Amino acid sequence: MPDLVFTIASFILALAILIAVHELGHFWVARRLGVKVLRFSIGFGRPLLRRVSPRDGTEYVVAAIPLGGYVKMLDEREEAVPPELAHRAFNRQKLWKRSAIVAAGPLFNFLFAILAYWGLLVAGDVGTRPLVGEVEPHSVAAQAGFAAGDELLAVADRPTPTWEAAVFSLMAEVLDGKDLPVRVRDASGAEVIRVLDGEALRALPDDPALIANLGLSPARPVLPPVIGTLMPGEPGALAGLATGDRVLSAGGQRLDNWDDLVAEVQRHAGEPLRLEIERDGRVRELVVTPRSAADADGAPIGRIGASPLVPDDLLAAYRTEVRLGPVAALGGALEKTADMSLLMLRVIGRMLMGQASVENLSGPISIAETAGKTASYGLVYFIKFLAVVSISLGVLNLLPIPILDGGHLLYFAVEAVKGSPLSEQAQMQGQRIGLALLAALMTLAFYVDISRLLG
Repeated sequence: MPDLVFTIASFILALAILIAVHELGHFWVARRLGVKVLRFSIGFGRPLLRRVSPRDGTEYVVAAIPLGGYVKMLDEREEAVPPELAHRAFNRQKLWKRSAIVAAGPLFNFLFAILAYWGLLVAGDVGTRPLVGEVEPHSVAAQAGFAAGDELLAVADRPTPTWEAAVFSLMAEVLDGKDLPVRVRDASGAEVIRVLDGEALRALPDDPALIANLGLSPARPVLPPVIGTLMPGEPGALAGLATGDRVLSAGGQRLDNWDDLVAEVQRHAGEPLRLEIERDGRVRELVVTPRSAADADGAPIGRIGASPLVPDDLLAAYRTEVRLGPVAALGGALEKTADMSLLMLRVIGRMLMGQASVENLSGPISIAETAGKTASYGLVYFIKFLAVVSISLGVLNLLPIPILDGGHLLYFAVEAVKGSPLSEQAQMQGQRIGLALLAALMTLAFYVDISRLLG
């Protein structure tokens, strides 16, 4: 239950931040261009918090349903406007002003992402080195010559200092379906080019599990079978295990790492298990009876209530930091935001043409889960999550779908060509079509979310 509350709270916080950023764009530009703003609302429905500015009468609202927001401006199409304020009505503004106000929401989403990436690059973005752990036999990666111990240095001309950068670069380049050169440093330290075959790339299943589909798995640190902590009252503590004990064997099986110990413990649920341990330079034997518990599928597995000792320097070899100066970081942030935006557009285009799986969609459930996970990992991961979702909001809102900002910009483009606005009837019909398209998209996103939950 606490995890669910944390996930929901993280989701609401993320929505509030990103909605505020988007609506602030409309609000700020409208005010700067002389349009009177009547209400700035985060959320819909019944107001929870409300404040009216004594200076200009603008109403600031936090409402009960945190699934959007809006900026209400003075507009003669919605209500009567006093003659002395008519010049401040939105509908009276020149076309470029109206376009700027509408475009400002998505633009602020992109600016937020740029600022987030800039801050991370200046502060130092810590990530995982793109080291290959295992290569699936007969996979696309195996055919290209990838081997355990390879470190990915660049995909095409995109540097890959972290696994995050490597995955993004692969996603961006794989869509072309061409032979893809990947520069790596092999286990001997030599730099070589491995070429992923374009025909094989086109044959891959089109879903988000790209690295696994290629046949690669990241290298992971190998934990020694040394006891770190013990839960009081659990079988490990009751059997006499102590922090710092190195488990040499379990059930007569020699152990090379912590995973080997876990496997033996899980196989002996409710059964005595003889452990050979090393403590203070002396070898001794203990017998522990793992408590029976259920795994994710309901099958019985053994547990002893112990966790591993993680050496201080174990993770250092798998970590890397990308730190840039303020000017270079701005270029990096702009490039990353632009690349991410173009990738999203390409994926949307491929889905519309039936060339990409709807598994690429994420609905509210998936977004909420990711918000909770990234928030639990720490501030840096949560900021990265906010940046990606902010870019998504910017891209989606610029799509030429009536009811979205892109739809309004489409109306303005037609107005610029024909010299007069679209008829109110045509705009209303467009709004109905836009609502139907959005409802269909949300239904599909919910379906994909629920399908993921059900496996």
